[in-house]
Amino acid sequence: MQVTALGKDLQQELLQELTQALAMAVPIAILDCDLLLYGRGHRTLDRFKLEDVTDEYLVSMYGFPRQFIYYLVDLLGATLSRPTQRSRAISPETQILAALGFYTSGSFQTRMGDAIGISQASMSRCVANVTEALVERASQFIHFPEDEASVQSLKDDFYGLAGMPGVLGVIDCTHVAIKAPNAEDLSYVNRKGLHSLNCLMVCDARGALLSAETHWPGSLQDCTVLQQAALNSQFEAGLHKDGWLLGDSSFFLRTWLMTPLHIPETTAEYRYNMAHSATHSVIEQTFRTIRSRFRCLDGSKGTLQYSPEKSSHIILACCVLHNISLEHGLDVWSSPATGQMEQPEEEYEQMESLDSEACRIRRELLLTHFS
Repeated sequence: MQVTALGKDLQQELLQELTQALAMAVPIAILDCDLLLYGRGHRTLDRFKLEDVTDEYLVSMYGFPRQFIYYLVDLLGATLSRPTQRSRAISPETQILAALGFYTSGSFQTRMGDAIGISQASMSRCVANVTEALVERASQFIHFPEDEASVQSLKDDFYGLAGMPGVLGVIDCTHVAIKAPNAEDLSYVNRKGLHSLNCLMVCDARGALLSAETHWPGSLQDCTVLQQAALNSQFEAGLHKDGWLLGDSSFFLRTWLMTPLHIPETTAEYRYNMAHSATHSVIEQTFRTIRSRFRCLDGSKGTLQYSPEKSSHIILACCVLHNISLEHGLDVWSSPATGQMEQPEEEYEQMESLDSEACRIRRELLLTHFS
């Protein structure tokens, strides 16, 4: 009887302790959920205010000054405020800061999430949201000029660099490293044996992008990328007349794409090649600047840890931000060159043109402007 009574007392005592433990576990579980969803310290998501910090702090943490960030909030705010199932949605301002922090640093740093009061998981969602919002607006900020005055201004700016006439843009490709999609897919493996996207871009004399196609697999050569690109179709259809692009020897000479002479012999040919090289260098400088400003692309923090499609969108989002920054007077050449920026130059074969009309146009250009 004593054993039975003792057993009952022990059961009651254990039940009481279990009840107390469960009562304590509920608020702990709620706190942990808040911590997971809303960041350390259970902060209010709108607690971080731009006006409470200096421009120097914003540039050091997020890469851009206050007025630029305010502009992005106005531009993307409606898209980033779409209805959510959560009772406490992350504000557009906070989402933009999180995305800028990733683009310009290349990592989801804990201290950055702490600064704006969100977790690393929330930062990842913010990057995805802002990236898609910027990609939706790519055509608004990346395009060739259409009116005659703007086209002539474009040509004049290029002519002022090295005396090359008729230039509508300079074109080149650059590789951005990504994680391997899967073991079987070799289409993204470039000549160096690394997985990458081969990005075809055109810029103007200031370094503003006029075209950006960021989705091509790294195994494709530059000439193949251009052959399959939307840009090729536009120029072949005559959408951009009375001028040409400048490309290096990795591309074929076309009526709308002037390349350097493989073996210059005459004085005029040397002058043409020198002017071509000096003008084309703008795109190389632009690539360096984009990698410097958006460190998620430069490989210093490793490859982009996303699928090819998402990686392509991140690259394009950075291109959009690059052009917006130029519109706001953040000079393309002003970004400091720090860390690992430049990729080793790709080796390529000299492309010999079979386009007789393109050869004629280049000969005429030599005789008219460089003889």
